[in-house]
Amino acid sequence: MTDALFSRIALIGIGLIGSSIARDVKALGLAKELVISTRSAETLRRAEELQLGTSYTASAAEAVKGADLVIVSVPVGASEEVARQIAATLKPGAIVTDVGSTKASVIAQMAPHMPEGVHFIPGHPLAGTEKSGPDAGFEGLFQGRWCIFTPLPDTDPEALRKLTAFWTALGSRIDEMDPQHHDKVLAIVSHLPHIIAYNIVGTADDLETVTESEVIKYSASGFRDFTRLAASDPTMWRDVCLHNREAILEMLARFSEDLAYLQRAIRWGEGDKLFELFSRTRTIRRSIVEAGQDVDVPDFGRHALDKK
Repeated sequence: MTDALFSRIALIGIGLIGSSIARDVKALGLAKELVISTRSAETLRRAEELQLGTSYTASAAEAVKGADLVIVSVPVGASEEVARQIAATLKPGAIVTDVGSTKASVIAQMAPHMPEGVHFIPGHPLAGTEKSGPDAGFEGLFQGRWCIFTPLPDTDPEALRKLTAFWTALGSRIDEMDPQHHDKVLAIVSHLPHIIAYNIVGTADDLETVTESEVIKYSASGFRDFTRLAASDPTMWRDVCLHNREAILEMLARFSEDLAYLQRAIRWGEGDKLFELFSRTRTIRRSIVEAGQDVDVPDFGRHALDKK
């Protein structure tokens, strides 16, 4: 248990990220009160069944009353509407943050609605799975993962310190970036891989009549790993694509150029170029493991799970 960092925390949205935050807050004793709000009556009822908070409400405006920390955990396209709803009832001195995968868009949507005296600090925990909903969350999701802040020029240092202490308590490693730089970085490390996965799985589905359902039958090969990414929340990823449009299009253009290079190497039998590329990418995988962002287990540990 950790001493409570905040008297009252309000969570707006209780999907994978929100419910994981709630579980950690409860397990670590980071708040005396944890108010959960979501528009869906069914989701709110499930959050209460799971005992994720201390109180529950469908009204975001009601949830943030008296809250010292407000965490907005909704698809990025809904950020402005949430900001509109909570603006009038935010406590002076409250910290408002988010967990969205795009930052320039979220700032443009939310910052104009933040009242004087409220500290808006955009954030993005780089953690998650393909699952969604309140049942998908679990304790320790953020352990050893990065949480990136994109503070505004007038951000209060003490508010930033408190928010840093919160995410550090959840096990996160902290970094800060300019919003535009964040969006470009995430376009290549997160957004583009998901888009490619959605496209590959969609192509395979289109070819099902050609392959006579063998795509599913033999999916234990590389295709299965793409389906994990392609199973991610469609609402969230629709919004990511629409709200980080420019950076994603830039990375897609670069990817298309590199793919054309690979096509030429295969067409002309240029084995040396293929070997050089595959060796370079293998080194990147090793670097990710060494950085503690994955474990060096064959087949992502699936063989171990199969034995259970």
